[in-house]
Amino acid sequence: MFPRLKLPKCFSFTASIDWFYRHYFVNAGLRSVITNLGDGDDTNMHCWVPKIHKPFKPNLLLIHGFGANAMWQYGEHIRHFTSHFNVYVPDLVFFGDSYTSSQERTDLFQATCVIKLMQTHRVEKTSIVGISYGGFVGYSMAVQCPEMVERLVLCCAGVCLENKDLEDGLFNVTNLEEASSILLPQTSQKLKELMRYSFFKPAKAIPSFFLTDFINVMCTNYVEEKRELIAAILANRKLSNLPKITQPTLIIWGEQDQIFPLELGYRLKRHIGKHGQLVIIKKAGHAVNLEQHKEFVKHLKSFLCDLFWSPPPSPTWKDHIHGHINKVY
Repeated sequence: MFPRLKLPKCFSFTASIDWFYRHYFVNAGLRSVITNLGDGDDTNMHCWVPKIHKPFKPNLLLIHGFGANAMWQYGEHIRHFTSHFNVYVPDLVFFGDSYTSSQERTDLFQATCVIKLMQTHRVEKTSIVGISYGGFVGYSMAVQCPEMVERLVLCCAGVCLENKDLEDGLFNVTNLEEASSILLPQTSQKLKELMRYSFFKPAKAIPSFFLTDFINVMCTNYVEEKRELIAAILANRKLSNLPKITQPTLIIWGEQDQIFPLELGYRLKRHIGKHGQLVIIKKAGHAVNLEQHKEFVKHLKSFLCDLFWSPPPSPTWKDHIHGHINKVY
């Protein structure tokens, strides 16, 4: 199709897309900051924060799940919220540019780190959106620091899972090692498997060199530490030990989620009770935020703020690229 196109050996599609996301976040009014939490464990957290914090705006914290860094998981949504919120988008510990020398691997530790990060930026109250693993962290924040969390959105977050669910066959995998090999893919075949589990309609015929490039850029750092994070999720986890929260909570689930099955969404709704509402999005899997991003954003807007949504969203970095291509051709 492109007979004269020869890519340099050092060219990386993934790194290029990452650069566009970074450029887009900057244009959206955010800046990249790395903060040392001063906890004695040399914990450093990277976060996208507002260039100018506006006190009259409410705050919104977007927490990512496993996979690529936070920019990739919220890149399709950020433009809808920066006009109305002071938006904060951190990389959790062992993701992106965040790391620690601590041996703690629990979601409680991750939540403690994010709370300290928000306090460092003088954020006293915020609403939270947590995708998948980010939902575990957001839930823990709501338990640890209820006065900080105003509203909570949990997207395909299996917070109510129990360690016996793996043995009882609730998941498509039978053991922790198998789950880790898929969630932390180190081969193109495993990445394809992850995509089949994550999407209702996974993309087909993706070149292996692109998958390998993605793995090299996004999936090779802190692999062992991330395995330990996954193990900590299941360690002695019982629903009876999970504290209940009272913040208004929106639960969003992809109807065809194969990583955290919909049963966990119903279970979470029952656990939270009157404080939670469950929205099920059809024709979507675990990556509902990417697969049905328009409907996902619609529910976020309705839940987080229904007072004002007058200005149209600013163009995405994809729109800028398409516009440039149209000018050229």
